Amino acid sequence: MSKHVCVDVGGTFTDAAVLDERGYIRIFKSPTTPGDWAQGILEALRIAAEHYQEDFADFLTDISVSCGGHLTHGSTIASNAIIEKKTGKVGVLCTQGFRDVLLFREGPNKGPFDIEIAYPEPFVPRYLTLPIEERINSEGGIEVPLNKEEVARAVESLRNFEVEAVCICFLWSTVNSSHEHQAAALVKELWPEVEVVVSSEVNPSDREYRRWVSAAMDASLRKLVSTYVTTLNERLQEFGFRGEIGLLNCAGGIMDASEIVQKPLYSLDSGPSMAPVAGKVYAEKELNDSNAVILDMGGTTFDVSCVIVGHVSVSREALIGAEIPGISRVSVHSIGAGGGSIAWVDNGGMIRVGPTSAGSLPGPACYNRGSELPTVTDANLVLGYLNPEFFNEGRMTLAPERAYGAIEEHIARKLGISTLEAAYAIWATVNANMITAIKDITIWQGVDPRNYTMIAGGGACGLHAIPLAEGLEMQRLLIPRSAGGLSAAGGVLSDTVWENSLRTLTSTRNFNIDAVNEALSSLKRMALDFFERNGIAKSNRQIEFYMEGHYPFQVWDLSIDITDLLNGRHLLDEESIPVLEETFHQEYERTFTIRTDSAVECVYWRVKAIGKNHAADLLDTAPSAIDPALVPVVPYCKRDVYFRCGGLHDPVHTPVYKGSDLICGHTIEGPAIIEEPTTTVVVLPEYSLRVTDIHGYLIEGLK
Repeated sequence: MSKHVCVDVGGTFTDAAVLDERGYIRIFKSPTTPGDWAQGILEALRIAAEHYQEDFADFLTDISVSCGGHLTHGSTIASNAIIEKKTGKVGVLCTQGFRDVLLFREGPNKGPFDIEIAYPEPFVPRYLTLPIEERINSEGGIEVPLNKEEVARAVESLRNFEVEAVCICFLWSTVNSSHEHQAAALVKELWPEVEVVVSSEVNPSDREYRRWVSAAMDASLRKLVSTYVTTLNERLQEFGFRGEIGLLNCAGGIMDASEIVQKPLYSLDSGPSMAPVAGKVYAEKELNDSNAVILDMGGTTFDVSCVIVGHVSVSREALIGAEIPGISRVSVHSIGAGGGSIAWVDNGGMIRVGPTSAGSLPGPACYNRGSELPTVTDANLVLGYLNPEFFNEGRMTLAPERAYGAIEEHIARKLGISTLEAAYAIWATVNANMITAIKDITIWQGVDPRNYTMIAGGGACGLHAIPLAEGLEMQRLLIPRSAGGLSAAGGVLSDTVWENSLRTLTSTRNFNIDAVNEALSSLKRMALDFFERNGIAKSNRQIEFYMEGHYPFQVWDLSIDITDLLNGRHLLDEESIPVLEETFHQEYERTFTIRTDSAVECVYWRVKAIGKNHAADLLDTAPSAIDPALVPVVPYCKRDVYFRCGGLHDPVHTPVYKGSDLICGHTIEGPAIIEEPTTTVVVLPEYSLRVTDIHGYLIEGLK
């Protein structure tokens, strides 16, 4: 029987989410295998096949598109390659006199109060950034013709430096790209086997640093992503998969593998971008809420994102390492606060957690793989929150004595406290770090978290969710059934999504409607071309349009949805211009709490082409036919758990429930522990939890 599957490669675990014929999403985990990512993916899929009692080859056939199934994949592989400087070698051809754009960046330090930060090296070193005589002005006029002889000499130099790709980055190519395309054609003529990337096609931004660095990143990832995708498809097909795997992108959707290979930049953070997609579905289906703060706490990082009035929040400001590529991406704020984050005591005697992680190898001390350093997972085990015999559905057995020893040696002795108190201090510290991260992204976007629902996901988040909601004064917390692999679940539920943008600068008080409509028409044609080449049926097509602009003399752009302002041909009418301006005023006021009567400078026009997946419609949302009053809620065991809240200062003999024994309508009173195959939920004293229609865990009326 066909199934929808998404595999998300994380820093510690590789998650496979499977939406089966009954409408259930189940999560399966396997340790991530650095250096051979495909092996971890195959292992996660094998575990899923075993659960469904299928031969591995038959299971892979079931999830092939040709058999009505679906297999997609997201990861942080491209992001990690950039951060770890393991990308391909790139040469840049730039406008003469602007050789140091990648070095100077945008001027201001993004962390002005971080006095320890070292000035980062440019993404492409200066010796590989070669100036070319040419100049186009801001109106698109050619002031200095392209010097083709200099291009030829630069190609020869870059060939001698053995670069893998050449990136063409000229000034004002957003208004006239002729010089970039002439140079690209000449490079291909002189060196046919090299990859050539044109900045005006990758990211048509007026800000040359963002346009140039994003193009350089894209060029540096071409070979890596292409090789990875080819190898992964070959490995899958070797075991019975038919066709090609779909790849997730940073816009919160799926793209055909060939599309991603052509623009690998858009695979950045493709895994984390799916968590808000899943959070949006769960908030709407479980709670009929269109506003949510989504958390995803895995083994390595803690990711925060938002859904605002039914829209997944996007941004062009997100960092990758020390760079800002400036492309539209799902806005995800990440910090080093996962289950594998290492705890330590600084020189001032203060406990710290992260950002360094133990990863999957060697992992936390309790994994018994050689590490002696304490982590958040070790603290949760010592506190009694985790069952050492049922970690990852019993596929891993934890070593409590190793966790005790690591915390005793590295934390308790240094602070002069007991091991239990040290473990609790680790737990409380990482909670404080996560609360700060949530405040950073919510308040920055004009979001008051008290008015939003918290969706807690990730294998570790259920152990920390209640104090996070408490710290933010949020009133409603939902831990979905698929929390253990929330990003992978989002990949199952996500649509096919493609985005592109064009620059057409105008003002709402002197609006160039002809130029704007020409840009909108071009964007619509691009979207329709995307639908056609990906075989998306007309009934599943959806197009959204956005304007990105700012008030005069401001630097940063704000995005608004203008889809409903367009006429039947997806064009703007004169009477829609004041409405567009007012929509911007309202969004600016929501974000920054102020508004003006100023004109709005409209800079970018963006299209989002969406091929509807309808997988969310397959979810089993029907309430249980069994009366929960007739099914007793009985814990399968009790164990000593240390809470240190609700007036409790000693370990409490706490009931532990199996998630599989609970049905819709059951209520669990805290203190309690609920064990799911890939996550654990801690219900603190004085709280109660209700099982929802989709077997999520809902806590309301938080303090």
